[in-house]
Amino acid sequence: MKKLLIICYLAGMALPAMGMAQEFAVPSESLLQTYTEKESPEEKLSYFFETDNRYTYHSAYDWLDRINSDINTAVQQQDSTAMRTYQLIRAQIYYDLGNYKRAASLTQEMYPELESLEKVSLQRLLDLMDENYGKLRQFDKQIEIRERKLQFGISDNISFYDIYSNLGLHRKAMEQYIEEVKKTIDSSDFYHLAVYNNQIGKFLLQEKSSATAMAYFKKAQGYIVVFVNDINQVRTREEIDNASLLKAVIEGNIGKAHILQNEHEEALPYLENSLGVLSTLSSEAFHEEKSINTLALASAYLELENYRKAREYLTADLDTFQPELLIRRNRLLADYYKATGDSSREAIYLKNAMRLQDSINALDAFNQKERLVSIVASEELEKEKEKNKEQELMLEQGREVMEAQDMRINLVFISLVFTLLGFAGLVYAYLKSIKNQRLIAEQKRIIENSLVEKDSLLKEIHHRVKNNLQMVSSLLSLQTKNTRSKAAIEALEEGKTRVKAMALIHQKLYQNDDLSVIEMQGYIESLINSIQSVYRKGGHSINITIDAEGVELDIDRAIPIGLILNELVSNSFKYAFTEASENGKIYIHIQKNTDGGFFEYTDNGVGLPEDTETRAENSMGIRLIKRLVNQLQSNLNIDKTAEGVRFWFNFK
Repeated sequence: MKKLLIICYLAGMALPAMGMAQEFAVPSESLLQTYTEKESPEEKLSYFFETDNRYTYHSAYDWLDRINSDINTAVQQQDSTAMRTYQLIRAQIYYDLGNYKRAASLTQEMYPELESLEKVSLQRLLDLMDENYGKLRQFDKQIEIRERKLQFGISDNISFYDIYSNLGLHRKAMEQYIEEVKKTIDSSDFYHLAVYNNQIGKFLLQEKSSATAMAYFKKAQGYIVVFVNDINQVRTREEIDNASLLKAVIEGNIGKAHILQNEHEEALPYLENSLGVLSTLSSEAFHEEKSINTLALASAYLELENYRKAREYLTADLDTFQPELLIRRNRLLADYYKATGDSSREAIYLKNAMRLQDSINALDAFNQKERLVSIVASEELEKEKEKNKEQELMLEQGREVMEAQDMRINLVFISLVFTLLGFAGLVYAYLKSIKNQRLIAEQKRIIENSLVEKDSLLKEIHHRVKNNLQMVSSLLSLQTKNTRSKAAIEALEEGKTRVKAMALIHQKLYQNDDLSVIEMQGYIESLINSIQSVYRKGGHSINITIDAEGVELDIDRAIPIGLILNELVSNSFKYAFTEASENGKIYIHIQKNTDGGFFEYTDNGVGLPEDTETRAENSMGIRLIKRLVNQLQSNLNIDKTAEGVRFWFNFK
């Protein structure tokens, strides 16, 4: 399967631009003309919603003119059914244009008439209202619509993963999406596998997990290329159009993942190709995706200091009503004018962004208030139901008492029977309680044993990883003895110290009671001792101060920081201090704070040479350090001091 994906992916990337232009040529038949020739409003409704590429060859405004004409005709004929049908189409067009408030207004007018709609129109109306309220972040109304869909049998359950995502709970949204969707996709359905992996990648991208998101986007890209190039299947024009649009969306997401990883040069071809395909094949259906990609391109060109291209994309018509996108464009324009030295315009766009942000915050607060009112109302309704149940119970008990007065003789016998049954029930409940307690105790014992076994297995794994890394270190040492080249020996020694730095992490983990974190003070001390055994020369008098007491980091942050320290300390021993150096000092400081943490390394050696930037490009050590700092979602800062050099960065 992997080989097939790779082959098809390469084949898909090799498609010539001219071939694509021919593939998506405008059809001779006018979609609007075909729509007009339909006899009934129901046929027009079906044709409109079933034509996925309706905006490829005719703009949404062309369709709007046609629909408004149909509505005027229905009003003149006083045909209320046709008016509702055309109004539903008009609401969908406004939604496609991104005018969600207008779409909401039109659908709310139809909402009281749900019972009179036939099932297809009912489903399309509720689906449109569901998506529209999501865009407007009116989640309480969105939940109400989903409850109505459940009530009318349109859906089997109420999903919340998109609502969770809109509320910022992207990880929870992803977990529910995987649980609900994964089981519904066949392993041979490459198109929907591409959709599935792209959606997971979007959740991860919103969580700022760019590296993991990139892996899912690449997988999605592979699936859609396989879908397009499957020679065993004959694809319709509509299927090919949809696949090309999905491929463009995925490429845009890959570009945004590159930007999040500060790889702006790599992001450009993906974003530009995505924007080109979306603009060619779709005029309104993907307007929001086009707007997001346009702003992403502007951001990348700003970072690359290509202000002409940045301005070109910032002044492009976004054609969107989304306030978040308008805020982002205003902030990017402020950054542009700041970079070009126009402070007055920078202030104007910053004020615009702040004003829009205040409006969104106020709307969110209002929506939050509405959700609280809805919850309180639901609770009051539940209390009223409970009160009615209690009253019904009291009436029933009164009737039973009145009937009992006519059966006093039988009451004694019945009471005796129930007393005996009650006693038997108590005995049975007592015996069952003892049995349950024993069962709970046994289950607790099993769970505790499992936890102990799990900890033992984890420690064994870390121990074996440490042993394997030590074996690699030993192999590098053997290779060093059989090598005559001084450069090769130095490279092998550097590799050996890096391997030891990672081995120390796993050694500390299996020696700890808590397997999830590393105590950094002890780890750094052990790391320094290991490095000194390799690089420290006679005549050095170096005082090393480690300030990391009480700092504990997980393995995902401890390993990059350990490798960074390995490179910095090794460089200090090799280059910063000469044989005659006295009172050499190295200071290492790590602390944690609410945003993540802070790392600082200084020495009072000979400092950095004048051509530091040029050497950094050719130095594997500096490039490795920068890569590791990027992995920690930060940027390396280097200060040349009067007495040596200082490296520092913040990490998350």
